[in-house]
Amino acid sequence: MEETYLLNVEGVKKKILHGGRGELPKLQDGSKFTFHFQTLKDDFERTVIDDSREAGMPMEIIVGKMFKLEIWETLLSSMRIGEVAEFWCDAIHTGMYALVSRGMRRIAEGRDPLEGQKHRCGMGNMFDYHSTGYDDLDELQRTPQPLIFIMELFRVEDPSAYKRDTWAMSKEEKLAAVPVLHSEGNRLVLRREFAQAAAKYQEAVICLRNLQAKEKPWEDGWLKLESLVTPLVLNYCQCQLELGEYYEVLEHTTELLQKHNDNAKAYFKRAKAHAAVWNEREAREDFQRVAHLDPSMAAAVKKELKQLGERMRKKHVEDRKRYQGLFHQLPLLGGTAARPLTKRHSTGSRAPVP
Repeated sequence: MEETYLLNVEGVKKKILHGGRGELPKLQDGSKFTFHFQTLKDDFERTVIDDSREAGMPMEIIVGKMFKLEIWETLLSSMRIGEVAEFWCDAIHTGMYALVSRGMRRIAEGRDPLEGQKHRCGMGNMFDYHSTGYDDLDELQRTPQPLIFIMELFRVEDPSAYKRDTWAMSKEEKLAAVPVLHSEGNRLVLRREFAQAAAKYQEAVICLRNLQAKEKPWEDGWLKLESLVTPLVLNYCQCQLELGEYYEVLEHTTELLQKHNDNAKAYFKRAKAHAAVWNEREAREDFQRVAHLDPSMAAAVKKELKQLGERMRKKHVEDRKRYQGLFHQLPLLGGTAARPLTKRHSTGSRAPVP
């Protein structure tokens, strides 16, 4: 099939390699493309730069979410389900490909795609990098050039047809998701499915933290979101206590108390975590703060302190027995038999110690 200009987009040519089926998909913000792609240089050898099939995973793009390589959304919008097409794109459209490829390769390698990246716009980040970590991508970054993309489109899903990742949600969607996730977490706790419940609470916290990042700390908008975060973090910590992840609890409660040092429930959960890992002094201090901040919890604190005292006494007894057993098992120096201790008399002779 002859090459044609695609939708009057300057610097782009399309060639259909295998026809798709049906009509062009109807797209809206939040629609998701799932596809495989191959990226080639526009040279005599058509050198392959990337191949998603070799990486073992298809690519996904969410419409309207400012994907760094904006031209890909345009290319995919021209395709039918099942279609395979080859696109030639001029350098005006491919300048960001090195950064996009770097992120995809890191994900395929099980690494953080944003490792070392500064919080700046995509073009600013490109100038920050002295190297992408990949020689072929460094070359593309130094000398932007036309590229060829061969794409096979598998699916186009409406926003309501798939579970959206947190990063892909709008502000309104994140706010709507939080109470649903909170309720699901509570339901799982009642079924004692603590790991699954913790995951729900954590996802809700991520939604809120993403929104908080756009607010000025300690102003009204930020504080309103923080009031939603706090009970979710406490619920998450309770699940981690049930799962025996005590150091996880210590980390999150301490972080919470750095911002809210009057939260009795946070002190209580941290105290229980300290007690579980034998930090007796820290546990007692936190329990005492709980009783001071919330007298209604005094009975619960008294019970916990009693249990802590019993556990610590039992531990001390077990430790003494263990050390005594270890002492009796120590080998004699030099392999010689033990001799009775003696005391020296004034005459210089030695007599057994009575």
